[in-house]
Amino acid sequence: MSIWGKLMTAVRGGATEIGEAIVDNQALRILDQEIRDSGEELNRSKTALANIMAKEKLATDKCNQLKTKISEYETYASQALEKGNETLAVEIAEKIADYEAQLASEEEVKVGFSQSVENLRKAVAHAESNLKRLKQQVDTVKATDSVQKAQAAVAARYSGANSKMQTATDSLDRIKKKQAERAAQMEAAQQMSEEHGDASLESKMKAAGIKPGASSANDILARLKAKK
Repeated sequence: MSIWGKLMTAVRGGATEIGEAIVDNQALRILDQEIRDSGEELNRSKTALANIMAKEKLATDKCNQLKTKISEYETYASQALEKGNETLAVEIAEKIADYEAQLASEEEVKVGFSQSVENLRKAVAHAESNLKRLKQQVDTVKATDSVQKAQAAVAARYSGANSKMQTATDSLDRIKKKQAERAAQMEAAQQMSEEHGDASLESKMKAAGIKPGASSANDILARLKAKK
């Protein structure tokens, strides 16, 4: 395969991957639309079933009317024979034969409609059952998707260097460090204050065995002059 052929194959592969990614991201939306489309098809099937059922009823009514006519004209034919009017009886018999031919045709049509109604009823019932089951599965998928998104959000907060929890921990560590620095500064300041104050002098005198108040300042100065 040439370089251009490979490049075209790579482009087609990239387009396929992009298409699959789009489909995956929009899967639930596509599924909802497909279910709506299926529902519309089911409604059209129900409408077609209703139309065929109406035609079946009309064919049945037509058959019943023809049967009534045939029965009625059979009575007329019997009366014509009783009166000895064979010509009229034959004419009536021809009419009965015409009705019987119409009846046979209408019954054939009615049987066709009846079979269509039965088949469509089964198909509609099967489609309704499948659609109901599919909707239940979609509800489950949506609920699972929501739970997984919530879990992913929680996981994103509590994992990773840039997570909210890690950021909070870093902030807490910085606050503790600053507090420790302030405490050290305050302790150093306190120590410096003691070294330059009376408390530090008293500590030194105690360490030398001198009791405060044993001698006055004048006595101490006199002793220092005597030594000189």
